[in-house]
Amino acid sequence: MSAVPRRTAAAPAPVARQLLNAARELSRSLATLRFAPPVAHVYDPLQYAWAPYAAYVRRYGATRKRVVLLGMNPGPFGMMQTGVPFGEVAAVRDWMGLTGRVERPAHEHPKRPIEGFDCVRSEVSGRRLWGWAALRFGPAQAFFADWFVINYCPLVFLEASGRNLTPDKLPAGQRRAVQLACDRHLAAALAALQPQWAIGIGGFAERCLRELVQGDAVDSAFARQLKVAQILHPSPASPAANRGWSEAVDRTLAALGVPLPGATG
Repeated sequence: MSAVPRRTAAAPAPVARQLLNAARELSRSLATLRFAPPVAHVYDPLQYAWAPYAAYVRRYGATRKRVVLLGMNPGPFGMMQTGVPFGEVAAVRDWMGLTGRVERPAHEHPKRPIEGFDCVRSEVSGRRLWGWAALRFGPAQAFFADWFVINYCPLVFLEASGRNLTPDKLPAGQRRAVQLACDRHLAAALAALQPQWAIGIGGFAERCLRELVQGDAVDSAFARQLKVAQILHPSPASPAANRGWSEAVDRTLAALGVPLPGATG
């Protein structure tokens, strides 16, 4: 029997149900927002790739976790295609054992088509993150027994050229509206998962965590015991990540005192 029981769509575990309800509410809230140039297209994988995202949560988010890793928003060949955070196709399909129907957004950019699990491009950030998890923990069930990965914002913002615009680059008013919805979702996700550690993948995610925990959106008793930290983002745009991302993450986690399988000290 698997260490992490697989749940059916009809009866998700209570934690998974809370996560899915929070994700639906986040998607509904964000759908009411309108974005001005330079944003030309907005994709929400929680709408068109809901099936694999729900499968990810039901299979691997059914229990409370010790560590939650928080990313920024979907990459073009990761969650944008598969619906799973950092969801490089091979990692999601082969390591996690997940698939699911992926539709297409209503207003698709011609340079950024949604191909779902047929996408042949590899998301470098996702390949690094999930490759590290597989190397360190072995099977996906072993990693997800105590760890989980979510994104702060589920939306992809594309300029007319097809270039990604990250949430931190939105105009102030639009950024604030996105932040309000995403903060509510993050607070709900942390309340459901009850982690000891909430670790931002990169500086943006860590700042979001710290601002949330220092505010009043999270139960004060929980906030006092929650440890917030940061690991290096695995983006290929980062020279430091390109010099050995896995080793850098291992060093950071060791310094923080976050235990890993096989670690010695």
